Amino acid sequence: MPERGRPRSSEHAGNGPTLAEIDILYRTQSRRVLATLIRLLGDFELAEEALHDAFIAAVQQWPRDGLPSNPRAWLVSTGRFKAIDGLRRRARFDASLSLLADQLDGRDEPEWEREDLEDDRLRLIFSCCHPALPADAQVALTLREVCDLKTEEIARAFLASPSTIAQRIVRAKQKIREAGIPYRVPTRDELPARLDNVLRVIYLVFNEGYSASSGRELTRADLSAEAIRLGRLLLKLLPDPELMGLLALMLLHDSRRAARTDEAGELVRLDEQDRSRWNQAQIAEGAALVERALASRRFGPYTVQAAIVAVHAEASSAAQTDWAQIVGLYDLLLRISPSPVIELNRAVALAMRDGAEVGLAAIDRLLARGELRDYHLLHSARADFCRRLGRLDEAREAYRAALGLAQLEPEKRFLQQRLDELDAGQREA
Repeated sequence: MPERGRPRSSEHAGNGPTLAEIDILYRTQSRRVLATLIRLLGDFELAEEALHDAFIAAVQQWPRDGLPSNPRAWLVSTGRFKAIDGLRRRARFDASLSLLADQLDGRDEPEWEREDLEDDRLRLIFSCCHPALPADAQVALTLREVCDLKTEEIARAFLASPSTIAQRIVRAKQKIREAGIPYRVPTRDELPARLDNVLRVIYLVFNEGYSASSGRELTRADLSAEAIRLGRLLLKLLPDPELMGLLALMLLHDSRRAARTDEAGELVRLDEQDRSRWNQAQIAEGAALVERALASRRFGPYTVQAAIVAVHAEASSAAQTDWAQIVGLYDLLLRISPSPVIELNRAVALAMRDGAEVGLAAIDRLLARGELRDYHLLHSARADFCRRLGRLDEAREAYRAALGLAQLEPEKRFLQQRLDELDAGQREA
């Protein structure tokens, strides 16, 4: 019978680990330990404190006593007991904490061979992305609790102050606690709607990393990598065709990251990128996922978007791209998920297939409806079509409109360069 307050899987083997090795274990296992502690303790804040205390104990004991045979079990058990002990110490000032400590102490410890332990990570993801939470809080909480990003890192990515992000996270946890949001994987009937929300949050994280909404840098590779990691994790735990499509979409987009900027950090358009710099391993993995998702015949908009990016990835150059297939895929995407942004992307594909005049007409129809009037990429595309058609005054006007709306510094410099080229050409003429 193990001693009270000691981990129940305390057997160790060989010499103790170094601090660097414990740090690696923290980075690979801490979110899994946290997910189980949240289930066992029923509270985010208590679980985070328990996780912290467990790793402090590991740093103190493991180098001396050796690595436990099941480090994750040791950390969960240690964290759980330290949380209970902490509640009992604080019960001198709040009698209700003594009852809570007794309740937690009376619960059975987890069975380490059960698949339910893997579900703890799913529970954490679905709790962070619960529709009762505001959208910005879902993203912040997911990055903090699932991806282990620091508050300051999240704040930098979304151009908010650390205090603002911290408040969002605190309010989200408070909402989960006060509203009694269950810490569980949705039922089969609930899953489709709830999974859509999780996929949306993951893709928001990826997009902010792949093409930042504003700021000095075009990309945040760490955010893109976290979204891809989260997609891989979720797919491993919950195979779903549309999740395959989302992971494929992120991999295929990210495969071009190295070619999207030049050595000076300036934006390079898709048709001008050095395709030898595209990541072929990511392209192969993404294409295989697209094929699996399409074969299921239960795919959705993420899979169709991934199929479009896969067509780009298969082409050796912009001129060799199968634009007819891309237009057809955009037609399918519009039927599944109508959106003016998708219409804009289809207009660009139409221009490549049928000529700039056809693409310009499609864009002007969007403008006539008043949609995307404040979207800089629409004006940028219109400017490019006008330039190709020799309508240079209209091109300048559209570039200026795009420049006034753009928030990202590399995009602003790109648009200004285009304007400067038009002005230089006019002077030479």
